[in-house]
Amino acid sequence: MSKIKTHVNKGDRVEVITGAHKGAQGTILQVLPKKNQVLIEGVRLIKKTIRPTQERPQGGIIEKEGPLHISNVKLVEKGK
Repeated sequence: MSKIKTHVNKGDRVEVITGAHKGAQGTILQVLPKKNQVLIEGVRLIKKTIRPTQERPQGGIIEKEGPLHISNVKLVEKGK
């Protein structure tokens, strides 16, 4: 089993260098190495509709972070 190497890890502070969110900075919440993507806190927020459940009887629309390709971010500060 080989591990896929990335230049950033969870908890690192990064800056988006290309695309619609260029210049935005945030902390990495999750790295998806098989897809070469990262989730960055507060960057590329997408709206997702959810069905009514017991936890949310009304259902509704929630905002959550969407993935960005790992090549579009650069490391600003290494996390702990």
